[in-house]
This record gives sequence, C-alpha cells and structure tokens, in this order.
Amino acid sequence: MKIDILTLFPTMFEGFVNESIIHRAILKKAVEIHTINFRDFSKLNNKQVDDTPYGGGGGMVLRPEPLIDAIEKVKTKNSKVILLCPQGIPFKQEKAKELSHEKHLVFVCGHYEGFDERIRTFVDEEISIGDYILTGGELPAMVICDSIIRLLPGVIKNNSHENESFNNHLLDYPTYTKPQEYKGLRVPDVLISGDHKKIAQWRKTEQIKKTEAKRKDIL
Repeated sequence: MKIDILTLFPTMFEGFVNESIIHRAILKKAVEIHTINFRDFSKLNNKQVDDTPYGGGGGMVLRPEPLIDAIEKVKTKNSKVILLCPQGIPFKQEKAKELSHEKHLVFVCGHYEGFDERIRTFVDEEISIGDYILTGGELPAMVICDSIIRLLPGVIKNNSHENESFNNHLLDYPTYTKPQEYKGLRVPDVLISGDHKKIAQWRKTEQIKKTEAKRKDIL
C-alpha cells in the first residue's frame, strides 16, 4: 500500500513513521508513506495557501489551487482521495478494514478555518474521527493510518486482532498477565484452568457484559 499525506506540517509525521509498528511495517515494505507539503504548490510569490472568506467572517480559508494541484499531482487511477474534516462520515473499524484493501490512499489535511468548498469536488470521500474540532487534519491522518496499517498482511499476527474490540460488534474481553495476584487482585481462575472451551465461553460472556455496560450502542 502507498499512502500520500498532503499537509502544511510534514515534520509532524516524523515520529509517527519512525517508531513502533508503523516503522516496522515500512521496513517490511508493507506500506510506503510520503508527506507532501502543499505549500510547495502555491503559485503566489509568498507561497500563501489561505485567504479571507468571501462574504466576511473570521479565520482564513484554504485556497483551492495549491491543494487541488497537489491532489492532481499524486493521484492515479488506483487512488482514493480522503478529505479529513468534521463533516465527514464517522470513522469506524469497518471503514479501516475497507480502506486496508486500497492500493493508494491520499489524505488531505486541512488547517485554519476550513477549505474552499470547491476542493470537495476533487476528493472521493470525507472522514471525521469525532464530533470535535482540531487545529488541523494531521492527527486524524495519523489515527486513520495507524488503524489501517496494522491490518495489512504481515504487519502484526492475525490472532492479535481477530478478537479485538468492534470486530464482532462487541468490546474486547478482559486480559491478564503475571503476577497471578497483585495487591489482593487475582486473575480469574478460569484463565489458569487450562480448559480452553471454558476460557472461550468466559471471554464471550465478558465481551457481552462489557459492551452492555459501556457501549450498548454497538450491540
């Protein structure tokens, strides 16, 4: 998979691509990640990419030319261009799975007050990571990329995400490790019983209990 990220702040992604699972995925050639500063596509002498909104109002709006030129530069017939904005569809695990099958993803990170509306004509999809406002699309891009890349073949073991939260519309079951007892809190006996059938039943029951208590909306 190839991922291009159009951003005014490419250095924000340096830690993201050089640490942990994402870095290992890049070394395994499971994914290529490139950041493109769309300020480089500004044709103005001062490299300006924003301007005041027509009709008045506060804040600055991203001009269409630099972003659209950047999109057209990187886009191919295999590309899906995604605009990150609060008006997009809420991002969920099902969407992460869907996007993990794409060959080329282009993420457009906004900044300032918003986008010139004409930019939306040149994207395939709009995605939001929640009903709140951030200073830009860089953090949402990292969140979405992380959730997609970990699903790519060979990045992590399949059994590491087969039973994760949301895979079966349930939250994940409780997990424990050593020590067996800590400050009076014990690991449930069923997990050290060696009875895998009972363990599986316990985990499914705990998934349902957790989901009913914390996220009835996804049941």
